[in-house]
Amino acid sequence: MTSKVTYLGDLRTSSVHTASGSEILSDAPVDNNGRGEAFSPTDTVANALASCMLTVMGIKARDMQVDLTGTTAEVTKTMQASPRKISGIKVVFNMKSNADDKARTILERTALTCPVHLSLHPDIEKDITFNW
Repeated sequence: MTSKVTYLGDLRTSSVHTASGSEILSDAPVDNNGRGEAFSPTDTVANALASCMLTVMGIKARDMQVDLTGTTAEVTKTMQASPRKISGIKVVFNMKSNADDKARTILERTALTCPVHLSLHPDIEKDITFNW
């Protein structure tokens, strides 16, 4: 089992990672009858894209002896109204790195092969920018 999700009431859930015990709370967003006091489930999907891309870049960067420490990603999720679903995810990476042009190309291509990116429905627009 990967995690256990418990409904806490008032459109809030607690997700506990089985192996580590770490917890993520989620709330329905304000525009969908919720409190918006935590990541919504769709926020976590968008966030997972950036986190996954940074992780696979980090693995490749370590192999190439490139340091990505301090790199950030700004995530913007766009929702479609009917049916309600994610229509787009924009990720802007602000790269902190000593990578040369060749390494930058390898890292960008690696990011686009992350499991979350490959798992998202093709109808979801993915706008990815790397600011070196």
